[in-house]
Amino acid sequence: MKSRVKWVENVCFMAEADSGHALIMDGSPDIGGRNLGPRPMELLLMGAGGCTSVDVIMILRKSRQDVTGCEVEIDADRAGDHPKVFTRIHMHFIVRGRGLRAEIVERAIRLSAEKYCSASIMLGKTAAMTHDFEIVEEPTGAQPAATP
Repeated sequence: MKSRVKWVENVCFMAEADSGHALIMDGSPDIGGRNLGPRPMELLLMGAGGCTSVDVIMILRKSRQDVTGCEVEIDADRAGDHPKVFTRIHMHFIVRGRGLRAEIVERAIRLSAEKYCSASIMLGKTAAMTHDFEIVEEPTGAQPAATP
């Protein structure tokens, strides 16, 4: 896997991935940025959220759960001194579906956190990682979520 990060101006950078996708990262105005994109550390959290969400959806589908949606709200703390690593990360999953079994949702989240999600496992080397979830029952006839 490779990527390239190119300086644009001030503290603004363009990141390009092997997959051909690109995005802008920028800093806040107080450090010379123009707030044109997410901060690099925000991207780490978003990446971990995306990584674990893919796992959870795939595990739930393989477990024959009628999942229609999944989102994860992430709350994190960073160290006060450099390097300002994440010291605490909490992931709150909101899983939507019909007839979802709590024990299967819990198992999917645990498997992602402990075995499959390389981003979360890597961040867990410096941060205390916690997870919880809620299940939102969808009415019959609700449209399924798009395939990730």
